[in-house]
Amino acid sequence: MATELQLDQMTIEEKLRAMEAIWEDLCQHDAVPVPQWHKDILDSRRRLIDEGKAEFIDWETAKKQIKDLTS
Repeated sequence: MATELQLDQMTIEEKLRAMEAIWEDLCQHDAVPVPQWHKDILDSRRRLIDEGKAEFIDWETAKKQIKDLTS
């Protein structure tokens, strides 16, 4: 089934709702395969959390760091 969205005619809110609906559908069907390298990273991070060695930052700081790295 081909679906064509007129993205240039959609509001940001409509686009976000469409993305959320697509993501929700993908999550329900387990249709997003996770590559082994990604599982390895997640396992490593879980170990750090379990060992009390993980370091966390708040979301605002993370966004600033990402912006600084990409601009």
